[in-house]
Amino acid sequence: MFTTESRVGDIAVEQPSATRSFYRFGIDFCCGGGKSISSVCAKKGIDVAEVLRDIELQKSGIQEAPNTWNAASLPAIIAHIISQYHEPLRTELPRLGEMLDKVQRVHGHVDPERFDRLQAVYNTLVEELLAHMGEEERVLFPLIMQGSGATATETIAALEGEHEAAGDALRTLRELTDDYTPPSYACNTWRALWAGLADLESTMHQHVHLENNILFPRAMAS
Repeated sequence: MFTTESRVGDIAVEQPSATRSFYRFGIDFCCGGGKSISSVCAKKGIDVAEVLRDIELQKSGIQEAPNTWNAASLPAIIAHIISQYHEPLRTELPRLGEMLDKVQRVHGHVDPERFDRLQAVYNTLVEELLAHMGEEERVLFPLIMQGSGATATETIAALEGEHEAAGDALRTLRELTDDYTPPSYACNTWRALWAGLADLESTMHQHVHLENNILFPRAMAS
């Protein structure tokens, strides 16, 4: 049973189903993983007891595998990150970008200021994510594979800062899309774009959680 002082990231690691509750209450469990559940709830103005109850309910009837990645080797975690997150992102980000270009071109007149902001935030996010993943694969991951993760404290701190920036961008995208809710008159491409951006946010949360709360701490302790 978790307490009000349990850290959000630790809860997500020990009970993966708790991430459903975090999504429901809008709690950041990746970049904000180092904060206590009580402090996060206080900042958002929500009842921490209600969140903890919901987390406990999520566990009911679910066979948890809390230490799946904690028990895995660091090379296995890195291979999973590259194959399940990095490589798909290199395909998905351009696809979403093309859809955004089309929707802005055809429907941008509806709210030009919002669409211009959406385009700018998305393009910056893509540029920074591609550079970020390249840095991890060229610099950090080889160090960890060599058993030298403990020497990469500054690199990891910089990458965690970039995770924070990506989290800010994703929150802005959610605000600009009204929680990814398309208007009634939206075309199919528009609807598919909003759904794709929502999936991107969900995937990024899992991706960053695995790095910030599992890979990086274990690498620095190795």
